[in-house]
Amino acid sequence: GTGMANYILPYVSGSLASTYYEQGQLDLAILHYKQALASDSGFLEAYIKLVGSLLSCMNMVAAAATYYKATLTVTTGLSAPFNNLAIVYKQQGNYADAISCYNEVLRIDPLAADGLVNRGNTYKEIGRVTEAIQDYMYAITIRPTMAEAHANLASAYKDSGHVEAAMKSYKQALLLRPDFPEATCNLLHTLQCVCSWEDRDKMFTEVEGIIRRQIKMSVLPSVQPFHAIAYPLDPMLALEISRKYAAHCSLIASRYALPPFNHPTPIPIKSEGRNQRLRVGYVSSDFGNHPLSHLMGSVFGMHNRQNVEVFCYALSQNDGTEWRLRTQSEAEHFLDVSAMSSDMIAKLINEHKIQILVNLNGYTKGARNEIFAMLPAPIQVSYMGFPGTTGADYIDYLVTDEFVSPLCFSHIYSEKLVHLPHCYFVNDYKQKNLDVLDPNCWHKRSDYGLPEDKFIFACFNQLYKMDPEIFDSWCNILKRVPNSVLWLLRFPAAGEMRLRAYAVARGVQPEQIIFTDVAMKNEHIRRSALADLFLDTPLCNAHTTGTDILWAGLPMVTLPLEKMATRVAGSLCVATGLGEDMIVNSMKEYEERAVSLALNRPKLHTLATKLKEARMSCPLFDTTRWVRNLERAYFKMWSLHCLGKRPQHFKVTEDDLEFPFDR
Repeated sequence: GTGMANYILPYVSGSLASTYYEQGQLDLAILHYKQALASDSGFLEAYIKLVGSLLSCMNMVAAAATYYKATLTVTTGLSAPFNNLAIVYKQQGNYADAISCYNEVLRIDPLAADGLVNRGNTYKEIGRVTEAIQDYMYAITIRPTMAEAHANLASAYKDSGHVEAAMKSYKQALLLRPDFPEATCNLLHTLQCVCSWEDRDKMFTEVEGIIRRQIKMSVLPSVQPFHAIAYPLDPMLALEISRKYAAHCSLIASRYALPPFNHPTPIPIKSEGRNQRLRVGYVSSDFGNHPLSHLMGSVFGMHNRQNVEVFCYALSQNDGTEWRLRTQSEAEHFLDVSAMSSDMIAKLINEHKIQILVNLNGYTKGARNEIFAMLPAPIQVSYMGFPGTTGADYIDYLVTDEFVSPLCFSHIYSEKLVHLPHCYFVNDYKQKNLDVLDPNCWHKRSDYGLPEDKFIFACFNQLYKMDPEIFDSWCNILKRVPNSVLWLLRFPAAGEMRLRAYAVARGVQPEQIIFTDVAMKNEHIRRSALADLFLDTPLCNAHTTGTDILWAGLPMVTLPLEKMATRVAGSLCVATGLGEDMIVNSMKEYEERAVSLALNRPKLHTLATKLKEARMSCPLFDTTRWVRNLERAYFKMWSLHCLGKRPQHFKVTEDDLEFPFDR
């Protein structure tokens, strides 16, 4: 029996070692790998893992790779080392070599279903979805009962817009393995994206249970923070999800094993004999054709160069669009760091002596939040990219406003709240979309097949922001307003048939629902003006779309709730100066307001006229004024830091005498 015991022990120690390594507890990992080796000298895999893991932990990935290559010759015919080497390459961001390793695994064993799934995952991460799908399907042919293969196939379908196929594969994965949190949560998100609401409450209850269990067990929740903002979850639970994701970014950061950074001395920028500038860094993967750049395009160049020195760090490659080129030319310093590892980017930021580092991603695609977890700057701020709390102890402030994040809700945020005057959500229409105001360019309803003689309610939000409650309300509104229609977007197209069916089931005439395709930015803004009234989604508001339609002069009805993403549209309305007319306090009031504006044309006409007249003067569209207020916020942050105070909630006022001298 001793042979058997010998066999079990290294396996147990080896997997324990892996667990400790995952948790970043290196010394314990080493100990357990050593035990695994001592108990079975032939336990090569543990040894390979030990050296490889430790080297990659110490960020000597190249050494790890060389080392693995050396062991490969010893173990020809065994594919495990190739799998391990592939993992190291992936951690290094070296996907081409990772794929070569998996090719080798599949050469050694053409029927290795996990090898196929792993290679598929690697293809998927670098955007080669078609090849990923092929690998998953082949894995399923070999092992039809492999739940992972079905779930990963579903995610690949979802990413490439094949929603129906994605739902089918998620369901198949769950038939094979009912307790599969990842698949349950991803299925829910897919259903939400196409407004498939059967069993919705039951599924949300189930998912909420899954999340609470995962948080209790310190497992990374299967619901991403970006999805959680559009779910009817308890705000405290959303905060917990963000905290777990923040901690995960810290774990990734710890693998680089960097010594702590030194930060610039906390000395006031403007003091006796000193006339320095505040060094502000912006980190983003969205310098390019992305809503963030459409909104923030002018900000980087509008900063006052007397007081602020701007550094932009681009996490994505140059996409060659006007937005990217504009930021590159207007920002004082623009650095494309897309090819650099996260620790090198953090070192660069620190070498630039950045005093305030701004995270424009949060938990959105392309983010590298581990850079912030490395604390390269003394003050770190979340802004604009992610409309929710980061839950990160390494993010000091969230730039927001009093309407979106009132202090009475500060407990649902991990950050200290900075209240900008008016609205925190910046835009660039005054600079980039003035032509929309030119009456000679206006479109006609007939250009889009919209009825000339009907009252048009509109919602141009992505369909995932809708829920049965708001859709019910819209159906009631349509039934109460004669000759009215609701104009929606195929955003995505897969949702259209479902929403039409719901509407008919609720007694709405089929021709009262109109769908059009998503349009290019400028055309989208212009044609918005053809509607009569915009109906916002309370669960997750119109953010960019909200600014689009207000600039087009289209009034809205919006109902703010508690979480940040449910209050942004209300703040946009306040900053036009016409908030009272557009913000309601309950679903009942929402319905009444929409109906009464539709039935009282003169009243609605007055509101629309006031809105159009306010565009050139109201704070919402005054980008220059907005940038000055943001600078005031930065100076206040630095001045608190210089006084040796912890970050604290504060409000920026426009008549602040301190600005720009932070005495």
